[in-house]
Amino acid sequence: MLDVNRPYDGSVIKKIPLQNGEDVEKAIHTAHSLFEDQSKWLPAYERVAILEKTVAIMSDRVEALTLMAAEEGGKPYADSKVEILRAINGVKLAIEHIPQIKGEQIPMGHTVSSANRLAFTQREPIGVVSSISAFNHPLNLIVHQTVPAIAVGAPVIIKPALTTPLSCLAFIDILKEAGLPEGWCQAIVCENEHAEKLVSDERINFFSFIGSANVGWMLRSKLSPGTRCALEHGGAAPVIVDQSADVNTMLDGLVKGGFYHAGQVCVSVQRVYVHESQCRALAEQVADAAKKLKVGDPLDESTEVGPLILPREVDRVASWVNEAKDAGTQILCGGEKISDTCYAPTVLLNPAENLQVSQKEIFGPVVCFYSYTDKADAIARANALPYAFQASVYTNDLNDALATSKKLNATAVMLNDHTAFRVDWMPFGGRDASGIGMGGIQYSMHEMTRDKMLVIKSDVL
Repeated sequence: MLDVNRPYDGSVIKKIPLQNGEDVEKAIHTAHSLFEDQSKWLPAYERVAILEKTVAIMSDRVEALTLMAAEEGGKPYADSKVEILRAINGVKLAIEHIPQIKGEQIPMGHTVSSANRLAFTQREPIGVVSSISAFNHPLNLIVHQTVPAIAVGAPVIIKPALTTPLSCLAFIDILKEAGLPEGWCQAIVCENEHAEKLVSDERINFFSFIGSANVGWMLRSKLSPGTRCALEHGGAAPVIVDQSADVNTMLDGLVKGGFYHAGQVCVSVQRVYVHESQCRALAEQVADAAKKLKVGDPLDESTEVGPLILPREVDRVASWVNEAKDAGTQILCGGEKISDTCYAPTVLLNPAENLQVSQKEIFGPVVCFYSYTDKADAIARANALPYAFQASVYTNDLNDALATSKKLNATAVMLNDHTAFRVDWMPFGGRDASGIGMGGIQYSMHEMTRDKMLVIKSDVL
């Protein structure tokens, strides 16, 4: 049995059975058999109807889904409610894009050899989709890794994080209640040793992974030949602040982007580069705001920063900050454990570039400020890590905005906004060590389909 615990106090929410290798094999066999038998494929109108009913059921259960996500994931109640509403909107987006699953005409007749032919492509489901998910958005990530597959007509198997499986299981129950036939979306709650078959089996056609880079790249190496994948890893999101920027307008964004979900977001604000004439002042303003954030029980509606997912993550963040402190880094606020499960929102000023807080994804409530004298040097430092995900630039100079965004190594650059901005219809994903492929509902739908071309030869053409 698996104990699902509240990250805030460690109490057991629920005990659920753990599955094993036989269950994984059964799930893959079921999904593969469904896909192989085209008589069982779900026509588009049925998929639309099922997902519309899913939206209706979720909309009636916003409060219950919010409490479940907040309790098992530790994200504060208000932010968890936003997540549930985003998840509902994600299902709506999939419905809207089902009619956009289409191919194109391929020109023929431009050479003698291609005369009397008509050619066009169609998009068809890729096959069995396997998804391994992360803890930090326990419902919305599940939606992003299952609903695109359902929308295009591909059977999907999802393994939720063992720390946050309840939202996933509740969502699959909702899909079934909405009319999704058995086998089209299956959850596997198992240890990693049993999950490897979800990656390596030749019957898996598409693999979706959200989690750490080390694990993601290792799993990619185990894919069966021909299996396509999308990997979403973390980053160490940089912010470049130009001297022309109005620091008063960026304060709320930096605080939200840095401390939302206790920094446990792959695009959290982590490294802020500010001209030396303004760096300390801005860092102190952010620190003053961070000190006022309420840290505590995520089920308390006034809580702004909740716990980290596990006590060992609190210990890890503490050790990294202590390393920075011992190296002479100035701690403007925080820098200490509040409890075994919560870490104080922390602002560091000019940590050395070789420290762990400067070299790795912190994934905790810590924001680092770095002063610069030369913008080119700041950009070079921002680009120095192997991670490349989202970045941001604060400036009131259009030329600077265009030039800096062009030079930053990132898949998306936010101008005058924090790095953690996202809506679910935009492409979202990392490059380099931060991942491969793009998420976003319609982008995942496209990835989970493939082209088939039909060429017709006729003397009347």
